[in-house]
Amino acid sequence: MTRIARMIARTAPRSMTPALLALLIGVAAGLLLGPTAPHWLAPYLAVAVVAAAVDAVLGGARAFVERTFDDRVFVVSFVGDVVVAVLLVLLGELVGFADALSTAVIVVLGIRIFTSATALRRALVGR
Repeated sequence: MTRIARMIARTAPRSMTPALLALLIGVAAGLLLGPTAPHWLAPYLAVAVVAAAVDAVLGGARAFVERTFDDRVFVVSFVGDVVVAVLLVLLGELVGFADALSTAVIVVLGIRIFTSATALRRALVGR
């Protein structure tokens, strides 16, 4: 068994099974049903899903590996990141700087994503 597998087996609570099952069902449903979004929603989805949600998930994974994970903090972070990112893009559209604010949001969240990914890699693989 690898070091990563041992660590996950040692730290993963048994209550994660329903969450992982729900995640697998959601991914399968998304792949099978192939949902589409309206064209006007595209700028918001790009920022909300790709940037903010990935940032929150990697932050949660980092906290889990560092043994500081709190489900309430994760949910608030996830929803908060998505809402703030979408509101910034909406504000940018309202004042005429949609591209600039979208780029700024993606750059900031991209930095956070790479920071979390680096910390996660260091925690899993070692220094």
